Amino acid sequence: MNRDLARRAADELGRRGLAAPARLLADAHRPLAPLLADVGAALGPLTRAVAGDRAASMVRWLEEPDALDQLVEALDTPGERRAGPV
Repeated sequence: MNRDLARRAADELGRRGLAAPARLLADAHRPLAPLLADVGAALGPLTRAVAGDRAASMVRWLEEPDALDQLVEALDTPGERRAGPV
């Protein structure tokens, strides 16, 4: 399930033309992964109450210690993404 969320996030970023900046930011913020996991754990119940289960699943994914690594891997792997306009 975690890889699926990373793949969906990477596909959406690619569709919007933000794959390269997202890859750069995710790579730059790898040292903050433990802090992001703590923030995800703290905001999980609030997110679920306000935005529903779909947003809460993304927050739960951030709680994983290797979430940024999964996102970087998904951004590096083309997968099912279509090429954007040239």
